[in-house]
Amino acid sequence: MYTSAPTDKPAAKAWTVPMLADAKRDGRKLVMLTAYDASFARTMDAVGIELVLVGDSLGMVVQGQNSTLPVTTADMAYHTACVARGLSKALLISDLPFQSDATPERALDAATQLLQAGAAMVKLEGAGHKLEVIRFLVEREIPVCAHLGLTPQSVLRLGGYKLQGRDDATAAKLRADARAVAEAGATLLVLECVPTGLAAAITADLAIPTIGIGAGPQCDGQVLVLHDLLGVNSGHRRPKFVKDFLAESGSVAGAFQAYADAVRSGAFPDAAHSYD
Repeated sequence: MYTSAPTDKPAAKAWTVPMLADAKRDGRKLVMLTAYDASFARTMDAVGIELVLVGDSLGMVVQGQNSTLPVTTADMAYHTACVARGLSKALLISDLPFQSDATPERALDAATQLLQAGAAMVKLEGAGHKLEVIRFLVEREIPVCAHLGLTPQSVLRLGGYKLQGRDDATAAKLRADARAVAEAGATLLVLECVPTGLAAAITADLAIPTIGIGAGPQCDGQVLVLHDLLGVNSGHRRPKFVKDFLAESGSVAGAFQAYADAVRSGAFPDAAHSYD
């Protein structure tokens, strides 16, 4: 009869939402990557990536769109289900696409579809009227990740993909919005394209973890888009915060491991991949 070889290494536990607060308290850096299919998700899981995000970035890197705005809830549910099949340990987060969270009721319908597809948490952009949406979802047992700074679904209003929080007034508003989303019940916060000092201040303000993308090394974790990490040409300008980890690693799994190691050690992002 065949038996598996003994091992002294215990199996890694599957990540749960309460473990995020534990990581913040313990000073453990969180590693997040986007994924859109089961195969890449399985490789991320195998190297110990804690958080996997099915981002509405799929509109740009998978569908070839010019922005995330055309992505639908059906698109997100399909890709969420694909990614979920590849994971056994990572916590799966899925974006609420453009206008699916315009009202609490619409957000509940979309979030329900994404959780039924396999997500453990949904991510939404902005504060303001979204605070009511966050409270509404959390009260109905749906974990929420907030997203502030550069919010890609606001690209038309912002006039492009630009650094946010440059001056005192906008920095103060970002800090206030960050406190507000946490008070509304968000258990995780993505900060995109904000100055390093501002992201550090927001991270210090909050009891919930922050995940940076173009927000400097002092966030509680980091996220990159899969295609950016692998140096794949998505047809869009590469932001300053992007690093091609595949070029130095030789394999997809090696790139994921190198990225995770760099985040956990504090080596990434460095000054060359951050904003003053």
